[in-house]
Amino acid sequence: MRRKAIQWINTPVLSEAIFRYEKGLLPNTMKLWLEQVLEIKPEKSIQKSSKK
Repeated sequence: MRRKAIQWINTPVLSEAIFRYEKGLLPNTMKLWLEQVLEIKPEKSIQKSSKK
């Protein structure tokens, strides 16, 4: 089993990252980081809706 490293994350930075994730404005590396930190599954629908 893989151990998780403890991470300190600034709340305003995390809030902005979530906002940009929802709008589809994050670079792919940041998107992957956020999905890993929050343990969420990637949603293809977010990218599709932002490209319309």
